[in-house]
Amino acid sequence: MIYAKSRFWPDDRQNEILSGLAAYINRVRATKTLDRERVIRALDALGRRVAAGEFDGRIAALAAGEKAERYRAMAVRCLSRAYVEDRVRRELCMAEEPADAPIRVELRPLGTLFHIAAGNMDGLPALSVAEGLVTGNFNILKLPRADDGLTMEILSALCAEEPDIGDFVAVFDTPSSDVDAMLKMASLSDGIVFWGGEEAERATRAMAPPGAKLIEWGHRLGFAYVSGDWHSGAFREDFEGLAEHIASTGQLLCSSAQVVYLDTASMEEAEDFAAYFLPMLEAASSRHPASDMGEAAIRSVRASVSRLEAAVRRAEAGGAEGDRIRLEGRGCAVTVCRDCALELSPLYGSILVKRLPEKHLLPVLRRSAGVLQTAGLIAEPQERGRLTELLLRAGVNRVTRAAHMSDLFPGEAHDGEYPLRRYMRAVNIER
Repeated sequence: MIYAKSRFWPDDRQNEILSGLAAYINRVRATKTLDRERVIRALDALGRRVAAGEFDGRIAALAAGEKAERYRAMAVRCLSRAYVEDRVRRELCMAEEPADAPIRVELRPLGTLFHIAAGNMDGLPALSVAEGLVTGNFNILKLPRADDGLTMEILSALCAEEPDIGDFVAVFDTPSSDVDAMLKMASLSDGIVFWGGEEAERATRAMAPPGAKLIEWGHRLGFAYVSGDWHSGAFREDFEGLAEHIASTGQLLCSSAQVVYLDTASMEEAEDFAAYFLPMLEAASSRHPASDMGEAAIRSVRASVSRLEAAVRRAEAGGAEGDRIRLEGRGCAVTVCRDCALELSPLYGSILVKRLPEKHLLPVLRRSAGVLQTAGLIAEPQERGRLTELLLRAGVNRVTRAAHMSDLFPGEAHDGEYPLRRYMRAVNIER
């Protein structure tokens, strides 16, 4: 399905719509301006409809129970007038100019944004387009494979609230394998917004027209760092919060914990911690079972692959103890590793435990500087300030409590940058 010009179109009209899209975009941009106040009003109205339960059926199809409540709360918050206006103030503020300055500086939209959306968080594609709308851009969106119609529903509801928005949105349910269509969309863009790592960046750069701005988000990794006497029980609430975070996110977000680092050089202590943490992770995982058979199958396959990899490592070591010790739990696992490299875990409740003494923290994390995002810090209160500063110097962009690693905070940056500012350009006008 395609959504363009404020209406739905069948997929077999894709080539026709793409062929005429350049002329349509030029006409819209030459004759219309998307009023920010009206966009904010529409977003706020949509958020109030979500809060009133109008989209509960759609949310229930994505998640149940507490997870569904979190989805609803996140949507209501991100769409609210107070939240959006606060972002505009923080991200698009300009220094006051002298009245007699010969040049006036203004922020203007980049023009046309091409969003290549990721599918690791339901609703993310629609929120990306909302950022493009708030900054006055025309938005072309290529949906992720597993969107299931959610984004189309959100954006069509937004256009119903403010019809002018429909002139600035074109959504295509196009597979990434349709290279010709992707190239046509990219050719129309002044900026390409995409999620992913080096491979995604290479593919995007190859299709980007000359001069187009590449706006990359992710691939990033999060981790927890534990410093202090964890045996004492003083951190138990923090560890339970970390376990809940791991289970509830499935470790699918850039902010999710993939590794738990311990401030120790002792392998024995790392193994003791794994045994201590596993029951907490089991309890949390029992509260967040797979949402459907597909997710259950993915979890099972990942667990099997992880066990096979461990067996291969043991065999390569001649049957001796390998470089990883995996403790299996019900619906989860804790794996103790001998190395200290930050890496992606097997996901879905399978956390890696590694040793990282404080004196080695900065040099080790600097090896992964380009992918660092969130650190969930568990430490004594008097140590948090010093360790936070060290983590930031290592290149981490967010330092939170372990339970809050994936929470949204008012005014926060994303991957160390303000998105709205990236979607605009500063222009100079002689008075």
